[in-house]
Amino acid sequence: MQKDKLITLGICNLAGFLLFGWWYATEFSGFWFEVDKAIFYYFNHLLVESKAFSYFVAVVNLRAFDIVAFVAMLGVYYSYYRKSNVEGKRWLFCIGIAMLLSAVVLKQFDNMLPIDRVSASVYFDNLNHDVNFVSKLTGWPAKDRSASSFPGDHGMMLLIFSVYMWKYLGRTAFYKGLAISFIFSWPRVMSGAHWFTDIYVGSMSFVLVILSWILLSPAADICIDWLEKHIPLRYFLHQR
Repeated sequence: MQKDKLITLGICNLAGFLLFGWWYATEFSGFWFEVDKAIFYYFNHLLVESKAFSYFVAVVNLRAFDIVAFVAMLGVYYSYYRKSNVEGKRWLFCIGIAMLLSAVVLKQFDNMLPIDRVSASVYFDNLNHDVNFVSKLTGWPAKDRSASSFPGDHGMMLLIFSVYMWKYLGRTAFYKGLAISFIFSWPRVMSGAHWFTDIYVGSMSFVLVILSWILLSPAADICIDWLEKHIPLRYFLHQR
């Protein structure tokens, strides 16, 4: 591994561990808890102050709405795919597979994390606070609670997409991916199904530590090269 990549890897890991450690040391007190609490109650109060907002939050937290985030990512990816030649199309297809495999790897580490943190809505409801659940306010099956919300799976997948864009397609693609990640990570926060730190500490620290080992080491490139050698070009000859 090149020296500059080793330095970047070290910085990513240090940043990820420091971010996670800072949060973990004061999970339900201190700076991060105050940030989480303020954001939760800001949106939770808005749910009853604005009927339009409550229905908006309900819509963006329906399971079917997750398809919109997927279509947005696919749109960015396809904008590069359609402009590529046959070899480029195969390469991008292999990157997509490597991205999915990376998501599976990160999920396994998530499963090993000995932290069971209920969502903000459940936490404050258990304390007998006056919590507004958007599913009750609208009667729609919106996701507004979770028995284990840390780290945010949804946010993690979005961030994986963004970082892969940066690694293989450049800064412009990364900025597009980052915009998608930012927009589509907030619905769960607005409904209380996730704390702010589930995504911006939990998902972020996982990506900084684990995904950095995949992308800064030869692992991802080896996987993509192997796939390219085993997927025939003929599958992409007539694609536009």
